[in-house]
Amino acid sequence: MKRGFLTLTVIGCLLTGACSSGQAGKPEAGPIAETTEEGATSTMGYDFGEFPNVNVTGIDLAFLSDEELSVLYVQAKYCQAMTDADIEIMRELVSEDKTFTHMSGLQQTREEYFADVADGSLNYFTIGIADPVIMVDGDMAQLTYTSVLNANAYGARGTFRMKGTHHYEKRDGAWIIVNP
Repeated sequence: MKRGFLTLTVIGCLLTGACSSGQAGKPEAGPIAETTEEGATSTMGYDFGEFPNVNVTGIDLAFLSDEELSVLYVQAKYCQAMTDADIEIMRELVSEDKTFTHMSGLQQTREEYFADVADGSLNYFTIGIADPVIMVDGDMAQLTYTSVLNANAYGARGTFRMKGTHHYEKRDGAWIIVNP
C-alpha cells in the first residue's frame, strides 16, 4: 500500500511540474467575437474549439483583453500539442532554455521532458485550464490556474488535479513559455 501511494505521489509531482494545466468544460467552440462601437461583430481570431482535448473553464473569455486571450490561446495550443505528442509544436511554444522543475525536486530540460512525452512515458489524454488568471505586463505574462490532467504517467493511469503557473515572454510578436 505504501509503495502504491508513493508511486502516485511521485507521478503527481512529475505531472505538476511538467504541464501545469487543468481540465473541465469547454468554452464556446467558435472564435471569440467582439461587438464594435458601430454594432458590428468582429472575430478576434482565437478559436479554442480547435483544441478537442483541452478545456477552459471558470472564465468568461469575452472579458479578456486581446493580449490575455493570446496568452491563454498559446497555453491551450501547448496543451493540445501535449495530448497529440506533437513535439515540434511544443518546441515552437517553449523557450530552448526552459527547465521543468517538478514538485519532487526533479528537474528536466525541455528536451528531456519532451522525450518523455514523445516515447509515451508521459501520455496525456485530456488537459484543461480551470479558473485561469492571466496577468500581462508589457512583453511578460503569467498564467495561473488549476489543472486536471487525464494521463498515463510512467505506467500509472489517473486523473491528477493541481495548481500551476506558466510564465510567458513575447518574442518577435509571439508568446512563448519561459522560466520565471
